[in-house]
Amino acid sequence: MKVQVSREVQEALRLRKAVVALESTILCHGMPYPNNVRTALEVEDIIRSSGAVPATIAIIEGVPHVGLGKEEIEMLGKEGHKVKKVSRRDLAYVVASGLHGATTVSATMYLAHLAGIKVSRERGACVYSERTPVALTGLALLDLLLLKVFVTGGIGGVHRGVESTWDVSTDLRELSKTPVCVVCAGVKSILDIPKTLEFLETEGVPVMTAGQDHFPSFFTADSGMRSPMRVDSASQAASVVRAQNDLELGGSLVAVPIPLEDQADAREVENAIEICLERARREGVRGNAITPFILQGVKDLTKGKSLEANIKLVKNNAEFGARLALHLQRLPAKL
Repeated sequence: MKVQVSREVQEALRLRKAVVALESTILCHGMPYPNNVRTALEVEDIIRSSGAVPATIAIIEGVPHVGLGKEEIEMLGKEGHKVKKVSRRDLAYVVASGLHGATTVSATMYLAHLAGIKVSRERGACVYSERTPVALTGLALLDLLLLKVFVTGGIGGVHRGVESTWDVSTDLRELSKTPVCVVCAGVKSILDIPKTLEFLETEGVPVMTAGQDHFPSFFTADSGMRSPMRVDSASQAASVVRAQNDLELGGSLVAVPIPLEDQADAREVENAIEICLERARREGVRGNAITPFILQGVKDLTKGKSLEANIKLVKNNAEFGARLALHLQRLPAKL
């Protein structure tokens, strides 16, 4: 399958620079225009200024793109909800149909990993197989390692009321099998955080929180739930990610709490979420439409405060993720 890798990302791989993957659902479904485009470009600049290279991932006319130009980001941002939201389930359909697609966490993880494999093969290097362990050396190893960090706002998870809906994001299963580290501000607070953490434990995904003992709650720094693991620096997180990759155990999650001065009011956000969940039930909103529906409602009810917090936390994640990618690039493989 054709995967279009931008010149900037190709050059970064040639020069053995760290690359940070970014999703496009936040661009098309997570924020209104023009905030979405401005935030996407600013996040890319933060990663560049940290010494890494951003690779925003999306599908354009059926072709997966790893790394977008400003014109492509502008186009997707303007199209917004017209662009199909794409998880792993939707990839084949969107590619075969020649559609535009905004990749979620699961689809972005998969395409980031696929791009690393593709670049390795095209350079005549050692081919990586998920099922057959092989010795990875030289450029092949570097290519695969340089596409191992992905920054987003928050991951999907177990939805509230899952007992009756069975609504569980495919992000969680992707984390268990695709060897990419996801850096986020925790699980989106509109979801059931305790059940999501339980699901991740069942799937064997290491969940780390940066700098504190409690797992964050997206818009706020503390969910009240104790984090399974704590790391106090990007370098410590990188060491765990490297060991996870060396052991071929799948992906990992690093939750970076939103700075206290940037967080939204927890009670105000929770009240807004409850109102929006009830609206969604009354209007029959479900499936992958429910998250953007509730996020938009929370933004309106908080008079834009939740959007401000969202923008700030994504930028904070980008800075931490870039540092993690740089540390990960420098660590030697141990197995």
